[in-house]
Amino acid sequence: MRQSASVTIQSSSEFARLRQSEDPADQRRATHEDASVDVWRAVIADYPELREWVAHNKQVSVEILWELAHDPSVRVRSSVAMKRKLDRRTFDLLAADPVETVRCRIGCNPRVPADLAERLAEDPDAWVRGTVRERLGRRAS
Repeated sequence: MRQSASVTIQSSSEFARLRQSEDPADQRRATHEDASVDVWRAVIADYPELREWVAHNKQVSVEILWELAHDPSVRVRSSVAMKRKLDRRTFDLLAADPVETVRCRIGCNPRVPADLAERLAEDPDAWVRGTVRERLGRRAS
């Protein structure tokens, strides 16, 4: 069931409570409800252990995803790399990530620009190269 567009998460503590709740309805709210850019930034600052869950939120803005694409955590950057609503600069940034897991996830993102997918199909890392080539329907060599 989809929540009304007017329902939003109002604070970092509310997001933390929803995300850490054992109630599936609360966890759904944490995944599907929007929050302002200021609230997302507060979550990132106040609850750094929840950064990955901010990236998993279905409504999180492209602006916050750009910020999370610079996160020191590979898990956070990998979560961002799977998002379909990334802008070109975020795709570019993550396609050049030093960690192969992040590059692989970008290369397998259904919305990755074709030129980036082609570049990742020639990645120096054999795993990235093979996975992206397979996604593109090519033989992995």
